[in-house]
Amino acid sequence: MSTTIAANIAVINERIARAAARAGSDPESIRLMAVSKTVEPERIRMALEAGITLLGENYVQEAREKIPSIGRATQWHMIGHLQTNKVKYVVNLFDWVHSVDRAELAQELNKRALQNDRRLNVLIEVNVSGEASKSGIAPQQATGLARLISTLPGLKLQGLMTMPPYPDNPEDSRPYFVALRNLRDEIRKAAIPGISMDELSMGMTDDFEIAIEEGATIVRVGRAIFGERIKKV
Repeated sequence: MSTTIAANIAVINERIARAAARAGSDPESIRLMAVSKTVEPERIRMALEAGITLLGENYVQEAREKIPSIGRATQWHMIGHLQTNKVKYVVNLFDWVHSVDRAELAQELNKRALQNDRRLNVLIEVNVSGEASKSGIAPQQATGLARLISTLPGLKLQGLMTMPPYPDNPEDSRPYFVALRNLRDEIRKAAIPGISMDELSMGMTDDFEIAIEEGATIVRVGRAIFGERIKKV
């Protein structure tokens, strides 16, 4: 099993390098996150041994059980929808939160971060597709949320995140990745002090190469590393 996970990671890294070459990007500027939801700690450790340095979790309760057993030698990223009442746990578990999509959540993260003498790296999650089933702020409201976060000393805004509709063809995701990059550029032009818009968290197992071609700096890959998830009964 460890050989399989390591081999999968090696293949993905090669695919990242080829996609970066097509985009004229430095492959070192693109970070591979292993999405570890529902993955057992021993298999996560195999991924770490194979060179993974970023782990993404979707559920706070699962992370509360898992992170203490694996440790903090790696970066932990919260990538799932976050309820405000779970923030009190998040600030001491995660280094990054990708799913900031409303003022109330940003303000609660800031309050809890300051109480714990921390500064959290955050991304604004944008619902580029407008799907009702997707979390994320509407694109036209993202700059306003960025302005708010810039005033919160417990948070450091690093960029944007999105999840496009599940693609039948990886090319189907390209317009959504282009839209997120363009939105990032718009926010940059607003010259909001105290924020950095260098990160674009976009692209998953089925479309991460397209995301890299359109400017992704963090790709979130689970199935291609760990295999199909065993659904909880």
